Amino acid sequence: MTPSAIRKALGLTKGTEVYFEVKDNEIRIKKRLTVLDWSDLIKQYPVEDVDIDENGHYDSKKSPDFHDWMVNG
Repeated sequence: MTPSAIRKALGLTKGTEVYFEVKDNEIRIKKRLTVLDWSDLIKQYPVEDVDIDENGHYDSKKSPDFHDWMVNG
């Protein structure tokens, strides 16, 4: 593969930072995540106010997304 074909395949543009991982006889080129990439990832997570008492208990009905995350990961 040519360098331009690699850039195109990875969606790299001028100024995009990459890093290399070397394992055994293999080299991987990965795009370094930007602040915008992280922001887009974080948008996927629900936001809830969760009241946790002094014993570590919360109301699963008031915080269903948090409860689902606690139970199912």
